[in-house]
Amino acid sequence: MFKALIAAALLSVTPQSDVPQLNENNIPEVIAAMTVEEKCALIIGGRAKDFNGIGFTNIGVEGAAGVINGIPRLGIPTVVLADGPAGLRISPTRKGETRTFYCTGYPIGSMLSSTWNLELVEEAGKSIGNEVLEYGVDVLLAPGANIHRNPLCGRNFEYYSEDPLLTGKVAAAMINGIESNGVGTSIKHFAVNSQEFNRLANNSILSERTLREIYLKNFEIAVKESQPWTIMTSYNFINGEHASESSRLLTDILRGEWGFEGAVMTDWSGGYDDAQIVRAGNEMIQPGSDSRFKKLLAAINDGSLSMADVDRAIERILKLVVKTPKFKGYVPSQTPDLEAHAKVCKKVADEGVVLLKNEKAALPVSREQEIALFGTTSYDFIAGGTGSGDVNRPYVVDLMTGLSNLGFKLEPEVDAFYKDYMAAEAIRCKRINGNNKWYIDRERAIEVIPVELIEKAAETADAAMITIGRVFGEGKDRDYYHSYCLSDREQELIDCVSKAFRAKGKTLTVILNVGGFVEMISWQDKADAVILCWQPGQEGGNTVASVLCGEVNPSGHLPSTMSTEYRLEPSFKNFPQAVADKPYNYSFYRHFTDRKLPLNTVKNIDYTNYEEGIYVGYRYFTTYAPEAIAYPFGYGLSYTTFDFKDMKVAAVEGGWNVTVTVQNTGKVAGKDVVQIYVKAPKGELDKPERELKAFAKTPMLAAGESCELTMYVSKESLASFNEKTNSWEVDNGKYTFVAAQDAMDNSLKVKVQVN
Repeated sequence: MFKALIAAALLSVTPQSDVPQLNENNIPEVIAAMTVEEKCALIIGGRAKDFNGIGFTNIGVEGAAGVINGIPRLGIPTVVLADGPAGLRISPTRKGETRTFYCTGYPIGSMLSSTWNLELVEEAGKSIGNEVLEYGVDVLLAPGANIHRNPLCGRNFEYYSEDPLLTGKVAAAMINGIESNGVGTSIKHFAVNSQEFNRLANNSILSERTLREIYLKNFEIAVKESQPWTIMTSYNFINGEHASESSRLLTDILRGEWGFEGAVMTDWSGGYDDAQIVRAGNEMIQPGSDSRFKKLLAAINDGSLSMADVDRAIERILKLVVKTPKFKGYVPSQTPDLEAHAKVCKKVADEGVVLLKNEKAALPVSREQEIALFGTTSYDFIAGGTGSGDVNRPYVVDLMTGLSNLGFKLEPEVDAFYKDYMAAEAIRCKRINGNNKWYIDRERAIEVIPVELIEKAAETADAAMITIGRVFGEGKDRDYYHSYCLSDREQELIDCVSKAFRAKGKTLTVILNVGGFVEMISWQDKADAVILCWQPGQEGGNTVASVLCGEVNPSGHLPSTMSTEYRLEPSFKNFPQAVADKPYNYSFYRHFTDRKLPLNTVKNIDYTNYEEGIYVGYRYFTTYAPEAIAYPFGYGLSYTTFDFKDMKVAAVEGGWNVTVTVQNTGKVAGKDVVQIYVKAPKGELDKPERELKAFAKTPMLAAGESCELTMYVSKESLASFNEKTNSWEVDNGKYTFVAAQDAMDNSLKVKVQVN
């Protein structure tokens, strides 16, 4: 029906020889030549396969998320939009083609930010953008830049950090890398999208200061440092107003205050009042439907939506169109260099691995040692999350293969057992997963505890390793009991292996192949080493093996705080974990509704109070509950040691340059991250104990080698938002600048008088 409507609209005007053909300099003339129906067709997207929240179209590029409709008579091409944050998401097969069109599966967003290496993130973006270009896509619907407010958010894996500075800087680097290919990005989800449960109708209720300092600052940094081509609005309401319908958010703040120059689109099936969406400054309504086309046309015809607002939207869309490869006539090769991109994928993952624990010099291990490899995930690695953040990769390297690739010898009986077991489980899982929709967690092999093999392997093998895995993704939040906590079988496996191997004086390493944090306090003492490898993309097994043997010295640092107990999280009482022990009910999403405001009846489902305010993550823990920190924000171990010294703070125009000397005081080469925190003096507004204001990663330093890092802290970044005056303000007084290895470190301090 919708395709017929659009086709009729685009063919309703007889072609004329004097009709303008779109170029960079005649956009006003093209707008003047357009019919009302054509304008509606440009604002409304192409079509969706169905309305389950994930776009899928065969227009332009099979498996892309959607399109901006073309108008051939005016020289306007169809522009293709595709997911995703960990690499391009399109179909790997096409009708009439025998070859495949796989895309590189990169590490998830949380692992990218764990590198704290903006140059490396930009390099990843360049290779992702090349695949976007060469596969015929114009705009990538990425990156995801929302805040890690709560560890149970099902989409945290796509996002970068609990801190807006780290998030904004990493997002800007990714955008700059992707767009260097002449393709666009769509940073998302703007804004305050920190839970998935009832995401289309949930109302995020928060103070203006919290909104400005935590949930908008990340987007502000990315916009000012990268100018993405587009921004995608979020599904949720913000203080009773839908994000896609907020003139204040999209016009006053985004464009008026920040100077955003691009176009804005809704998330797929997002928003309710189509006329208000356009009035507010949201130009594109995706993915398109016949009902939304009719509503928009009716609003124009009855005068409730002015032609001035429509033409403003059309102008911004056309300014986007003329920048695209499609408009410029670029012919995609369909053959990006996937082999070269796989090397970039591993390079990024190598720097994103976080070494959480390493006692008794358990790591690195010699390749001459025999490894007893346990855990079903060791033999079935998880490259990334589900939903729009997924990628159709050509392969995924598991840990068993990664270890074998580096010449490790695996304990043969354990290896043989798992291969047989996993083959049987694969049949069961395929039968279940074959009927699952995108928003259902993938069925995976059930954990097994081969007690007799464990006892025998402790006699023959040199060390034991267990991989714990978690799959989750878009569309639902994590279940506390079954995703955050380890299962009884996982606990039993760790306990059994630990006892058997420690009794023989041998070590156990646990690898966390997860998209977000899991509970660790109950079992971490049973492990000698713990590696957080996140969901590391298609080269994951090779990366982890490289870290285990020391070929790669881990240099990742946490982008969020790991607490000792979930109930101690600052957002614990204001997150929908209360329903985590009930069967998941998709109807809670209320996908289609005519109401203009969300229902305010059920706390944490219909509405969520952000009562913790600005005290998200380390801002809360370092200020009020340091004893509740298991691993602080910014934390990460190495196989070597580093010393920070000679900290200097020099006033420069608009702020300060902070210089720190870093020396590798250990025996092997490695990298470290210098984090600059600032503590404000006591003033009218309450302030956290410290806030991250700058950071830098060292180059590879040989044993004994030093380098000097200089980081810029702007005076503007010290400001807090005063709701009484509706302005950003910097208090007078002495500010403490801290150069640290994590949010709890106090290595070096310098006091600075600010007037």
